[in-house]
Amino acid sequence: MWRPDFPFLERRPGRLIGAHRALCVFSHVHRGTPEKPGLVLGLDRGGACRGIAYRVSSENRTQTVAYLREREQTTMVYREVTRAVWLEGSPTQRVSALCYVADRGHAQYAGRLSIEEQLRYIRQGHGRSGANPEYVIATVRALEALGCRDETLHVLAERLSGAPESHLEPI
Repeated sequence: MWRPDFPFLERRPGRLIGAHRALCVFSHVHRGTPEKPGLVLGLDRGGACRGIAYRVSSENRTQTVAYLREREQTTMVYREVTRAVWLEGSPTQRVSALCYVADRGHAQYAGRLSIEEQLRYIRQGHGRSGANPEYVIATVRALEALGCRDETLHVLAERLSGAPESHLEPI
């Protein structure tokens, strides 16, 4: 959401129904290692999720999908699916979006962990893409920019940054 790293024509806030954002995937590559896994977000079954829908040109589609597969499917912990996303500001405007949904049958699926368990994994996690706490804090900032508050992620970011648990201060 906050680091697409591919060319796009448009980015629009949207809502995905039927899945929610959760720190439900043990990271063995990007934000952790097999010996010291971190935790990363996945779309998990149930609920709804606000996020960003990116529109790419037809000329860049194949290259963008290949890039996303290389980045997101390093250990095949996600299922690549196409889902309907409703664009913000246009409740009747629905688009098909490529999404990566957590595979509950994969060994790296963490499921629902307590806040303390999540903090332990996040604090220890560091991988190819950097420190796990930075990932959580950057995600919260991106959510705040959307006018969105995810209670669990906000509490985690506040605890990780040492900020009072009422608001995460911007850098």
